[in-house]
Amino acid sequence: MEQIKHAIDTGALRPGDQLPGIRSLAEQLVMNPNTVAKVYRELEHEGVLEIRQGMGAYITERGQTRSRTNRMQAAQQVVKQVVEKLRKQGLSHSEIRRVFEAELIREEELLRTRE
Repeated sequence: MEQIKHAIDTGALRPGDQLPGIRSLAEQLVMNPNTVAKVYRELEHEGVLEIRQGMGAYITERGQTRSRTNRMQAAQQVVKQVVEKLRKQGLSHSEIRRVFEAELIREEELLRTRE
């Protein structure tokens, strides 16, 4: 489910795109078709997918999906700029990754202490 949302967020999947059939996707991912069907139903319930009987599952045209995609694309631009700045300061890719991961962990810990 998160892989599909991520593909939508990054623009790899766009509104109107058709997803693979349940059996086909289950075979590709080596999973139970019932699991794939459940994920598709959950994504339909969230408004991410539209399931058309006999035709397949499609990414919705709803503004919610577009809005989220736009936010993710804007965030990617910000991250790209930060990465470029850090590279110019001489940090390696692995050092930049560690900095981002450390900051995310710090943020998660702050959120937990506020709850």
